[in-house]
Amino acid sequence: MADPLKKKLKTIPSLQEVRGVRLPAGLTFVQLVVTGPPGAGKTYYINKIHGWPNEGYLDLTRRGWWRDRALTYRPREVHLGLPFAGFSEALTVFDKEWLEAPEPPVLELERIQIPPVSHNIFQTDWRHRYVFEFLLPSAKTIYKRRQARANEGYFPVDENLSMEMVEAQLAVYRQVVLYLHRQKMQVYIRKSLDKPPMYIAEKEDIGIPGWLSGEPVPRPSLTTIDGWKWLLLRKLPINWFTLSDEWQPITKESRIAYDGKPLELRLGKQILRFYPEIPLGSRKKNLRKNWLITDPSTFGSHLCAFARLRVGETVMIGRANRKYKTIFNFDKSVGKRHVSISNERGDLIITPLDDQRRVEVIRFEDSDRKSRIEARRYAALMELKKIYGGPMELYPPDRALATLTAVNEILEHEAYRPADKSGRPGGLIELPPEKIPIFVGDLHAQVNNLLKILSENKFLEGIESESACLIILGDAVHSEIPGQMQEMDSSALMMDLILRLKQLFPANVFYLRGNHDTFAADICKNGICQSSLFKKRLLELRGKEYVQQMERFYDLLPTVIKSDRFLACHAGPPSRKTRRKEIINLRAHPDIAKELISSRLKRSNYFAGYGKSDVKRFRKSLKLSKATPFIVGHTPLDRTGSVWIDAGEIKNHFILYSGRPEGPALLVEINNRIMPLSYPAEPLINIIGKMRQVE
Repeated sequence: MADPLKKKLKTIPSLQEVRGVRLPAGLTFVQLVVTGPPGAGKTYYINKIHGWPNEGYLDLTRRGWWRDRALTYRPREVHLGLPFAGFSEALTVFDKEWLEAPEPPVLELERIQIPPVSHNIFQTDWRHRYVFEFLLPSAKTIYKRRQARANEGYFPVDENLSMEMVEAQLAVYRQVVLYLHRQKMQVYIRKSLDKPPMYIAEKEDIGIPGWLSGEPVPRPSLTTIDGWKWLLLRKLPINWFTLSDEWQPITKESRIAYDGKPLELRLGKQILRFYPEIPLGSRKKNLRKNWLITDPSTFGSHLCAFARLRVGETVMIGRANRKYKTIFNFDKSVGKRHVSISNERGDLIITPLDDQRRVEVIRFEDSDRKSRIEARRYAALMELKKIYGGPMELYPPDRALATLTAVNEILEHEAYRPADKSGRPGGLIELPPEKIPIFVGDLHAQVNNLLKILSENKFLEGIESESACLIILGDAVHSEIPGQMQEMDSSALMMDLILRLKQLFPANVFYLRGNHDTFAADICKNGICQSSLFKKRLLELRGKEYVQQMERFYDLLPTVIKSDRFLACHAGPPSRKTRRKEIINLRAHPDIAKELISSRLKRSNYFAGYGKSDVKRFRKSLKLSKATPFIVGHTPLDRTGSVWIDAGEIKNHFILYSGRPEGPALLVEINNRIMPLSYPAEPLINIIGKMRQVE
């Protein structure tokens, strides 16, 4: 199974020694909390450094766990109560429910509560009060220790011991420490007491966390205003930077105030242009001061790439950031870790990271940009209204049935789709190389997200001109938002829109089958059987004939789409060797069809899924190179992200989710590279409804 920490650990350079154990120099002894899976050696460690002798327990799913009495006495060892799918209460990895599960339960990391950020002296700084050391020896080491103590017969957690159990428990802790690191918690890792501790260093991280170094942060004197600001607000002096019409170097951390105007940043020989994001339909007081980062040589052209820097985010820009290198094609004049940029309520905090490479900035004037964007977006939304035939509302029953029936006839003879042995449409679509693919992941009834995609970046223009094609990876229906899962009108509206697009652009809009594209009664989430509810609602809205045609639609859908430059399906590759003929004749191979729409990525806490060898075999079966991008939806790896690149440590494997209420993400091929793009949410159904009627 893949180790999520592989190639992400570096030795902590500055250390102190406490009773024969090397600890980070920046660690205060009483900050230390030690955790790890059973058999990691926590008790021996705590005894060696003369820590608190009793074990503690922390339920990380409970709000306010950071105030727990178990943390009063430190250093000490703690066991973690963690959130797992299917269990409302936290479990340890040695609880009976966890151990007796048929498969290792799946972690739901987003349910872990994170301490709030402290902004001033009157708030307890919970995030910096504790430092968590994760003691993570190898599985072989843990197994050997537990096997030895099991022979002594006094450790109940070692009953029915197996290497698989040890590996699963260790995998859980690896996931947890990585998640806490990404949430800016103070964590580090140790594999053995005789080896130095290590910190997590991902490519996008800024550098060694300051709390590890032990170097004192310079504090201003209390004889100055800045000194009192630091004392009361815990804020160091800000180096405000004023832009001008000439290039100016930035040599230290500098803050540029948000004024709603664009600027340019020069890194080596390359220039990045920063535009304030201007979403439609947002009130000024609710406007999120996000930034779009663009390449001025391509921005505004047909299907251009860009990155977004949201409020509160920090990004490291350089060749080591694979996403940014892919988008901007950095040359060697840009350092691997060139600059760090944070968006602090719209203000940009720019910190050079490479002393040998210049960072320069200049004001950029583009006074008519706002009106230009609004005019372009207005034209795109008017075109969408024209395509749909009016406001974005449910079609009347007769029109809905006519549209669906017409689409089913199109699917019977769909373009680029070889027929199976019986003469029916096969499971595979093979696009010609000149088609530019626009991939949309699971939408789950977020109609505004699809409208946003269609109205941006000249995507609709590309579809209409037949230079681009829209590929929806299935599962466009059934909301996943709590409180909306039983509401089905939005799913019906989503299908009305998709079916209309397919009717008008049959060779440039493709919909792949997902696991939710069925009326099967077992498609349920949180106890809500959404497929049954959808069928019931369609019967109420449009009658039996419409439901029969929708069942026919599901049966006619393709499952896999490819060209010479990509491969995509809803969920994942088959678990066995296949051939192109079998993908075309999927009706004769229901086992393969099921895996293509329902398998999930193998992870440290989910062993039954697909892995690197399965993806490699699937590419080879369709005579594609081993580096061909493989794109799926179905399995978002957390509840905040939307695009995962090299998912599961599989090169050029993308997972895409487009159903976030905060706005959609998509993948598009630009200059023969698959680019991730994201957009903010906009109330486009309402905006289109208020526009003048289609003439």
